[in-house]
Amino acid sequence: MAKRLVVGIAGGTGSGKSTLARRLARRIGQDRCVLVSQDNYYKDLGHLGLQARARVNFDHPDSIDSELLIAQVAKLKAGEPVVSPRYDFARHARAAGGIDLEPRDVILVEGILVLVWPALAAHMDVKIFVDAPDDIRLLRRMRRDIADRGRDLESVLGQYQETVRPMHDEFVGPSRRRADLIVPGEGDNQIIVKFLSAALRALQLHD
Repeated sequence: MAKRLVVGIAGGTGSGKSTLARRLARRIGQDRCVLVSQDNYYKDLGHLGLQARARVNFDHPDSIDSELLIAQVAKLKAGEPVVSPRYDFARHARAAGGIDLEPRDVILVEGILVLVWPALAAHMDVKIFVDAPDDIRLLRRMRRDIADRGRDLESVLGQYQETVRPMHDEFVGPSRRRADLIVPGEGDNQIIVKFLSAALRALQLHD
C-alpha cells in the first residue's frame, strides 16, 4: 500500500504557489490527491464591522486558525475525512457551509504561512517554497485582488505597503529555511509539476 504523503507548498503572495498546487493536484488526479488551502482557515471576523475587518492584518500568522488547520491536516494524514471552513474574501468572514475533504494518497497543503508553524511542518513529508521576484508578486496580487476579491487598486497597494511586505520579510521569507525544495515561480511550471508528481510517486512506493 502506498504511503500517504503530506506536501507543504509555501511562498510569498503572488509567487505562484497556488497555481503550482492546483496543477500538481490535477496532474496527480483527484482520486489520489486532496488540496488543503490555508486561505480557508482565516479566523471568522463576522462579529466585527466591515471596516474593522478590512483593517485586520491578514498576513500575520495570528490571523489564521492554525490549531484547526493543523488538527485537520493530522486527521487527513491519519485517514479521516474533515470539513474545512470556507472563507469569503469580499466580506472578510467565513462563508456558510464547509468543504468536504477526503483523505487521499497525497495531501497538498498550500498557503503563504504553511511553513511558519513548526507543528504543521512536522506533519509534512515534503516541504516546497515557491520563489518569485517582489515586483512580479505585487503585480500578480494586484490582478488577483481586484479581479477576484472585489478590491480597488488603492486598497491593494496600501495593504501591500502596510502589512503584506513587512509580514513577508518577517515570517514568510524566513520560512524557506524549512523547505526541502525551492522552486521558481516565474514562467511555465509544467516541467516542475511533472518532476514533482514523479518524485512524490517514487517516495510513496519506495520510502
